[in-house]
Amino acid sequence: MSASRQVLDRWADGERLFATALGRLTDEELDSASLLPGWDRRHVVAHVARNADALGNLLAWARTGIETPMYPSREAREAGIAETAALDAPLLRTELVAATARFADAVRGLPEEAWSAPVRTLVGREVPASEVPWMRCIEVVVHAVDLDAGVDFADVDEEVQAGICEEVLASWARRGETPDVVVFAGDREWGSGAVAISGSLPAVTRWLTGRSRGEELTADGDLPRLPRWM
Repeated sequence: MSASRQVLDRWADGERLFATALGRLTDEELDSASLLPGWDRRHVVAHVARNADALGNLLAWARTGIETPMYPSREAREAGIAETAALDAPLLRTELVAATARFADAVRGLPEEAWSAPVRTLVGREVPASEVPWMRCIEVVVHAVDLDAGVDFADVDEEVQAGICEEVLASWARRGETPDVVVFAGDREWGSGAVAISGSLPAVTRWLTGRSRGEELTADGDLPRLPRWM
């Protein structure tokens, strides 16, 4: 079971979207705040670079059968992001391109039989390797928006937006933190809670991912405080 062509295409589109957002920023603008609280833009870029290598580790695990976690530890993850973010801007951009290429090579080089191999995510969830390109798609799409460079969820394929919303809700459900809401986005519906919330799909995606406070949404009660999802 290999990753589907649809997923691979969506991942490739996501990489291009992130590159587009980054390409709109000058080197000096990388020092400015992103939409992700606590991180400037260079930390977002650094995280996306290190995430490429981390997900590449999962594909190496699937290929070799040798357990290779995404990161040696959460502390190592944070240190790697900080070290990469400290690079000067041209080197930071180069590192992102190199890491993205390494991940793409790992995807292209994975044998057919390895796609069904089980691997574990950072939070310990076991998934088949075929889910890894989708995990990368989510990372690059959400963080392209975080760069605050004129790229928004409205620029993203609706099926990808819906998939991101479903991933957010699934992550809360696994932790027992699902808000008491039912969410409507066009003809899409998620949840079965007491508070009905509706809006456009981009507005719902922004809110569920914590990239807005829900100003564009309509609700028949108070909007709840949402848990973190990543």
